[in-house]
Amino acid sequence: MPGRWGRMTARQMVCHLTDAFRNLFGDRTVRSTMPAPTLVDRTLLKWTALYAPLPWPHGMKTRPEADQLIGGTPPSPHFAADIALLETATERFLVAVGKGRLSKHYLFGSLNEAEWCRWAYRHIDHHLRQFGL
Repeated sequence: MPGRWGRMTARQMVCHLTDAFRNLFGDRTVRSTMPAPTLVDRTLLKWTALYAPLPWPHGMKTRPEADQLIGGTPPSPHFAADIALLETATERFLVAVGKGRLSKHYLFGSLNEAEWCRWAYRHIDHHLRQFGL
């Protein structure tokens, strides 16, 4: 299924979402060095991304480890298996965020439980919209 924007396929999108969660758990090595979040990133950009009533912009770059065309996990031959991995990662995320066991966001810095949940919702929603879902 072609996306409305971007280069990922629907199958790659499922793996991208899983990778985003797995990077937070430390399941995958995150090698890229990102500049430390600035005050603007931690305040204005974070608030806009999480709470502004606007869709996220299209075409923003992600970490190489979550970019399915660079260092992300490739789709398996079985789409249902990739969906199951995403479901498991989502459940693990909810448990980890409830126990305060997540590291800082690479761009927004420290997030509280509500902010982590809002980020996950907005991220998943952004990519579902990408494929008209």
